[in-house]
Amino acid sequence: MDPIFLMNNVWIVLSGVLVFLMLGGFILLEAGSTRMKNAGHIAGKTVFTVGITSLVFWAVGWGFIYGSEGTLIGFGDFFFGDPNTMGEGLAGSTDFFFQMAFACIAMTIAFGGFAERAKLSAYVLFAVLFSALIYPVVAHWIWGGGWLAGHGKQDFAGSTVVHLTGAMAALAATIILKPRIGKFNKNGSSNEIAGHNQVYTALGVLILWIGWFGFNAGSTLEVADAFFGYVALNTQLAAGAGAIGAMLIVWAVTGKADVPTTLNGALAGLVAITASCAFVEPWAAVVIGFIGGLIVFLSMKFFDKAKIDDPIFALSVHGTVGVWGTLSNGLFATPELASVGRPGLFYGGGFEQLGVQIMGVVTSGLYAFVVAFIILKIMGKVMGGLRVSEEEEIVGLDLSEHGSYGYPENLPQSVKNREATGA
Repeated sequence: MDPIFLMNNVWIVLSGVLVFLMLGGFILLEAGSTRMKNAGHIAGKTVFTVGITSLVFWAVGWGFIYGSEGTLIGFGDFFFGDPNTMGEGLAGSTDFFFQMAFACIAMTIAFGGFAERAKLSAYVLFAVLFSALIYPVVAHWIWGGGWLAGHGKQDFAGSTVVHLTGAMAALAATIILKPRIGKFNKNGSSNEIAGHNQVYTALGVLILWIGWFGFNAGSTLEVADAFFGYVALNTQLAAGAGAIGAMLIVWAVTGKADVPTTLNGALAGLVAITASCAFVEPWAAVVIGFIGGLIVFLSMKFFDKAKIDDPIFALSVHGTVGVWGTLSNGLFATPELASVGRPGLFYGGGFEQLGVQIMGVVTSGLYAFVVAFIILKIMGKVMGGLRVSEEEEIVGLDLSEHGSYGYPENLPQSVKNREATGA
């Protein structure tokens, strides 16, 4: 067997493992950015919804993305499992495993809009529907030979497909669920609901940062010419620039180098470069990441002013910055590296590619938001509401939804006594 073929498959399986490792980063990031009374719930729901997403992607998601090509949706290859199939120069199962990891990340991003107030049953049902009806459609349009691919839409590793899609579903959720208790005052001012563990948040960001090398560099889908190293370089530069950009702007505006904002800046740099990491030069990666860091701070302030409660800043990190990252291709893509579409504006390509990128952002984001909003509204009617009761929210989802506590040693003795007696 061709040794290059074997090396390609080893590299992509390892990259898929790195992408799945990002889910551990999301657990720490989301748990650290929220209150300890919900920490066990956040960790647990992440794991079991990944299980749901994996099964749905196996049953229908892959088929809707990569089945027989259609303008709007693919169809075929459901319940994937033929060990002899080939695709992308890889064993079919290798390609499937890698792409399934991306679907799980998009789903986890979407759940950022549910944080600290949604019923467990809402997570279960929405995981099924998002993984079947939302993510595969956008992925088909751009990666599966759909209509945006026909226009040359550039999104190398998923600033639109994964990050914007997940963020727009999160936006629909947070609008429907409404803000957490105590987030906004009657006079319109907002209160900071601080996360309980900045160390968790920082470690989560670091794990995500490491996993992103599988996310971006793995999307080369091959080891030929070691181009994945170039993609990894651009990824690292953008992440570093994003952290610096966010730290500088929050320091300049508030007088303090806020830690959570700086951490979100690193993630913003990673999200921003995801669409363009294979299409731009290193200096452009620095610019793209740095601007992403500035944008994430401004976006966080915007959503707060708009009274949209985004506990883990998914809308800003993955949504607003996902838009910027996608559009950056239309500015910085070089003639030598633009293997899809055309060069960017700054390299003589005019406004054509930028126009395609704008069209892709608007249509993909609008589809994800509208379908998620409709699904959640219907779910709310059927389930008698998506949000836990006020009492359950105050107690915390660890106890109200799971009957246990993520930090049992901190549980008040009176509650322990009631649990022990069944009262």
